[in-house]
Amino acid sequence: MLKQLLARKTDFSNADEGDGPGLKRTLGPWGLTALGIGAVIGGGIFVITGQAAAEHAGPAIILAFVIAAICCSFTALCYAEFATLIPMSGSSYSYAYATLGELMAWFIGWNMVLEYGVSASAVAVSWTGYFTSLLDNISQLFARMGVPIRLHLPDVLTNAPLAYTNGHLVTTGALFNLPAVAIVLALTWLCYVGIRESSGANLAMVILKVGLIIIVIAAGWHYVNPDYWHPFIPASQGPEKYGWPGIMRAATLVFFAYIGFEATSTAAQEAKNPQRDLPIATLASLAICTVLYIGVAAVITGLLPFDQLGTSEPVVTAVKAHAELGWLRWLVEIGALIGLSSVILVMIIAQPRIFMIMGRDGLLPPVFAKIHPRYHTPHINTVITGVGIAALAAVFPLDVLGDLVSMGTLIAFVAVCAGVLILRRTRPDLPRTFRVPWAPVTCVLGVLSCLTLLYWENWYQWLLLGIWTVLGMAIYFGYGRRHSQLRKLPSA
Repeated sequence: MLKQLLARKTDFSNADEGDGPGLKRTLGPWGLTALGIGAVIGGGIFVITGQAAAEHAGPAIILAFVIAAICCSFTALCYAEFATLIPMSGSSYSYAYATLGELMAWFIGWNMVLEYGVSASAVAVSWTGYFTSLLDNISQLFARMGVPIRLHLPDVLTNAPLAYTNGHLVTTGALFNLPAVAIVLALTWLCYVGIRESSGANLAMVILKVGLIIIVIAAGWHYVNPDYWHPFIPASQGPEKYGWPGIMRAATLVFFAYIGFEATSTAAQEAKNPQRDLPIATLASLAICTVLYIGVAAVITGLLPFDQLGTSEPVVTAVKAHAELGWLRWLVEIGALIGLSSVILVMIIAQPRIFMIMGRDGLLPPVFAKIHPRYHTPHINTVITGVGIAALAAVFPLDVLGDLVSMGTLIAFVAVCAGVLILRRTRPDLPRTFRVPWAPVTCVLGVLSCLTLLYWENWYQWLLLGIWTVLGMAIYFGYGRRHSQLRKLPSA
């Protein structure tokens, strides 16, 4: 059995094979870059930035973003090399299969469910907050016009029935989060009908939200009070509260904001020229998002004292503090809804393609490998993913959903960084159209930076990850190991 657990997949010739027609190669560098930006810019700017600043880093939230970006940069270079070697939709799951063996590949793939599926649920919960704020803003506009119309959803339909209080899950009396469910199911339908349609919608949303974010930065900069940036690193007030410990804790939180930049690799089988375009898209999307994140963080901490930004809508909170920027509230809320929608959309695009590759490898049932004969999408996986995301978003609050996501992603990033070095030694003959510069140094720094961020995670997050891992291993040993395609090979 140990031989199978450590068996590596070396033949990826079945990348475009499946039950029925294959995926369509329709995406160029712009479409792939938009997927990366679409997956990244969302909850990080519109939710987590203010909370991390208020509770952990203060104005030094800018440093937290830089630290997280450096960690991601090492990993992005490694993803870029792997994308030229194994241009298929499995992303880090496939990369781990080629370098670390089947058991570790399953472990990584199972954690990617956290990265794409659970994070999409967390973003959907954030979407509800901005949606209800926009309804309230519209109602106030009607009132000023003398029109007695109030747009409002009852709290029992906009809150999760469960909350996380003092380390325990408690009931809130709400029924379910209706707006979160509605947006997830609408975007699931879009992903169901085709990659061209969903990627086109994502490109439009990315252009709009990036433009709106630039307007917010430019307009808000004129009202920044530099006094709010002093002291830049507030004095420590306890474990993980300000000072450098607070900055490092904030870096683990804002790392969530970068999750998804490697989603470009999950569309490898729908890229026209994956060897050339995937490295460009991965690195470009990370660079663009980092600049925008730092700009927004600098503006909102300069518009309002950082300890007042710990709200569910920190950008709106900062803008509302200046009457001259009242018109920006509309742009922020619309930009947030567009931004969060594109994140959910890309996650729903990515996760089904991971399931598809795992199904073709035999680690999941064959139904996961099916492709729609008309739309050329992994339609069954898309429905499963969408319904699962909607169910989580309907029931759980943001803090519970966000606890697991960063940890699962960091572990996948460690595997990718280590995998580049392993494949350089085991398969030096493979043609590499992109090579990680100074690979021994870059890859080791990538592993160490990810492990450093993992060190600052809380104990209960490790407990949740342990429970998630046990569940995944039960599925692998109960089904995947016995049905693995590698096991059917004569040498297995």
